[in-house]
Amino acid sequence: MCENRASLLKPYLQKQRPSFMSAYTAPSQIAQRQLEYFNGKHVLVAGEAEDMFPVELAQHCESVSVFTTHYGYYRTLCSSPSVQCYFNAEFNEKTNADMVLLYWPKAKAEAEFLLAMLMDKLGTETEIVVVGENRSGIKSIEKMFKPYGVIKKYDSARRCSFYWGICSEKPQPFELKQWFKSYKVQYKNTEVEIKSLPGVFSHGEFDIGSRLLLDNLQELQGKVLDFGCGAGVIGTVISKLNPAVKINMCDVSALAIASSKATLEANGLSGNVFASDVYSDTDSDYQFIISNPPFHSGLDTSYSATETLLADAPKHLAKSGELYIVANSFLKYPPIIEQAFGHCETTDKTSKFTIYHAKS
Repeated sequence: MCENRASLLKPYLQKQRPSFMSAYTAPSQIAQRQLEYFNGKHVLVAGEAEDMFPVELAQHCESVSVFTTHYGYYRTLCSSPSVQCYFNAEFNEKTNADMVLLYWPKAKAEAEFLLAMLMDKLGTETEIVVVGENRSGIKSIEKMFKPYGVIKKYDSARRCSFYWGICSEKPQPFELKQWFKSYKVQYKNTEVEIKSLPGVFSHGEFDIGSRLLLDNLQELQGKVLDFGCGAGVIGTVISKLNPAVKINMCDVSALAIASSKATLEANGLSGNVFASDVYSDTDSDYQFIISNPPFHSGLDTSYSATETLLADAPKHLAKSGELYIVANSFLKYPPIIEQAFGHCETTDKTSKFTIYHAKS
């Protein structure tokens, strides 16, 4: 089976290749060069997929399903009837997939996590295609895949690589709880245990920007939203220091949601932890919105989510509600906050970070 599949690829590479579609990311473009290779397969797409290529792919194979940990991507793909989409931290759905198309994630640990999960779920004889940008470290797949079988590079273009392999060894059982990294955070004589899955912001450390943000918070009360909660450091510390608050925590990442839930549980706390694509699933009556907002999408820098967070914050705050954020000092967020609230206060500043505050 392995030799037959590989033999299909080489002749195809010698054909005239189709022109690239600018609407696709570079990894999708290199996968598009191999559309014939997916013929007859039930493909499960996973990893750092960001475009609508799975919809086109569904026209060239038996079926396409997508497992994503990104809520925004999930909401986008749900509009396509030709693709079955799943959003979760763990893929535990029944599937007839016999091939994985893995978009290489920016965190190597997340790639290991996804491989362990998907190979255990699908088992031996599962074929795998891995695509990704060379700068992301995709070459690591050659060593990472050895416990499962052999994988080789068959194509490269647009500074991306295309690997194909097959799972020939029985995978080890996958258990989500074994992938949590635990560490302690000390803050104001309070110790908090953090649980974090691979690929989650603040994975294994207390971010200094988050610490500075907490240093600038007054006593909190009422309904508090930790926006972009990551591993749950900010929301959990707030809950520990302000037992009366009603803590809400949201993130676009299913891995972050699972991490924050585990962090609250590890500290004997409870809260409302949920997925949201910026404000898609939030309420409109928070007394405080507090955030150390991310500004990366894949390997590239993206500020759009944070700009929406700031511009629309007054719509999601109660009367006299307050916004606190920490941001890299070079980012031009004050004009956005001033336009939304009519003012913007800088409460603290270091050579790297700035704390902004506004009140509705």
